[in-house]
Amino acid sequence: MTETAEARLKRMKMRSWRRGTKEMDLVLGPWADAHLDGLTAARLDAYEVLLAENDQDLMAWIFGQAEPKPEVATLLAEIAGYARDRLRKV
Repeated sequence: MTETAEARLKRMKMRSWRRGTKEMDLVLGPWADAHLDGLTAARLDAYEVLLAENDQDLMAWIFGQAEPKPEVATLLAEIAGYARDRLRKV
């Protein structure tokens, strides 16, 4: 059975908010809420790859402590920028 586009977005948003670490919930969750509905299929696929990564690697990549995988680097930089902008407004 094939997953519908609506079900995929719902699953991805839930996975963005329920990562396992609160820090990544607060980075990925708001970005997903604001952007997932408008992403192309290719960008959704890239985000799916990003969601499969563990939180410790994601945090190291976001904080610049490690080099991100090339397939997620551009998207991760966009997400990190969005998170920084959100924090500046608080």
